[in-house]
Amino acid sequence: MFDVLVYLYENYWRPDACPDHDQLTRKLSSVGFESDEIQEALSWLDGLASASESYVGDQGPGALRVYSPQEQDHLGEESIGFISFLESAGVLPPPMREMVIDRASAINGGPIDLEDLKIIVLMVFWSLGEEPDALILDELFVAAEDRLIH
Repeated sequence: MFDVLVYLYENYWRPDACPDHDQLTRKLSSVGFESDEIQEALSWLDGLASASESYVGDQGPGALRVYSPQEQDHLGEESIGFISFLESAGVLPPPMREMVIDRASAINGGPIDLEDLKIIVLMVFWSLGEEPDALILDELFVAAEDRLIH
């Protein structure tokens, strides 16, 4: 599924630039993705679209996010640490953080692999039509050849 998400990020400027599900499914199949991973990715993206529509909220400067035991188990220490890093760097405001946690929670299994969480963060930015800061892109991409700035 994550390979499909990266492909979409690299090939479409924004979610609204993507064709409808049927046409997108055909295109993804034609480039070699399996039908089950396509359907899983499209379902996950539908959840992301719902989350981005409700992207609102404000949090006071002294507010603190407390993770439930289930969230801690599902996300894992490394992913929670990375989310905290992005928040402290000022690039992941609280509503976006909640979108990341929501979409990470939609992934079966756990704890979430850090590389998968980075793709989730990237897709949250993508869904809102925002480009992360160049330094944050360095954190989100593992290999230099994978870096693609829109």
